[in-house]
Amino acid sequence: MSLLPFERIKREVLVKREADTNPNFGCNPYERKIPDLIDFGVINLNKPKGPTSHMVSAYVQRILQIDKAGHGGSLDPGVTGVLPVALGSATRVVQALLTAGKEYVCIMHLHADVERAELEKALKEFTGKIMQMPPVKSAVVRKEREREVYYLDILEINDKDVLFKMGSQAGTYVRKLCHDVGKRLKVGAHMAELIRTKAGPFTEKDWVTLQDLEDAFAFWKEENNEKFLRHCIKPVEFAVQHLPKIWVQDSAVDTICHGASLNVPGIVKIESGIDKDDDVAVLTLKGELVALGTAVMTTEQVMTEQKGFAVRISKVFMLPGTYPKEK
Repeated sequence: MSLLPFERIKREVLVKREADTNPNFGCNPYERKIPDLIDFGVINLNKPKGPTSHMVSAYVQRILQIDKAGHGGSLDPGVTGVLPVALGSATRVVQALLTAGKEYVCIMHLHADVERAELEKALKEFTGKIMQMPPVKSAVVRKEREREVYYLDILEINDKDVLFKMGSQAGTYVRKLCHDVGKRLKVGAHMAELIRTKAGPFTEKDWVTLQDLEDAFAFWKEENNEKFLRHCIKPVEFAVQHLPKIWVQDSAVDTICHGASLNVPGIVKIESGIDKDDDVAVLTLKGELVALGTAVMTTEQVMTEQKGFAVRISKVFMLPGTYPKEK
């Protein structure tokens, strides 16, 4: 089974010390009130063919009657599939998705017949680290750059159409890869159709459409039924599932909310396998996202040291005052 890099890592939760959380402050992310969810949630949207990713974000804003929404990784107008959309105060979480791997299912049309063995050999050459020049119509500077293709699996071949699944580093252009494969085979090829099936922890298994969202919002507004809207909008914490996690005691939360770094005494639990410079998610003991940051210590160091600077905080999501100040 082909997996993205973060999906291959199995982490354990290691308890540094026992601690309780006060039920009077904060809440389980999945128990937030609907208005809070709309301001601090994410949607796993199945982008339709036609509009740009920016236009889709604008449609979401209009449906939910909010002022701000942002998407995690653009898809061309003709491409469909997984488009994470973050709402309101959660919009900055999309930055955490930009480095996460992506998965696509593509139909590549070859311009002449090619033997399967020859095709498989060519695709193997485009697996691993490759050099790629962004296409003429792209949002980045046209300069050759290295990208990594994690897997490239043929699913079906029908005449000159090749259906394949590809997992890759963010910023890999599938259209350009199809062109380059055709060039390598000396027959020419182009991308006929493309669907994104994964963007970090967001997958095609639980995506929703714009129509689903519109219907769910109307159902909540008109009949006060939350069920379908809760299916469409996930807590912001859903978007950081792919990141290694550190849980902190209640008394450490407010200082982090004011921009302080996380020190070892505030840590209660930590996931295994964290290395220095890894991006990490800092959570409360109820599982709420407090902040994102960069690890300054490894898991092993955190578990053995009694003091020291453990995480450099880069983005704070929780509002100051959600938890009481440390006495």
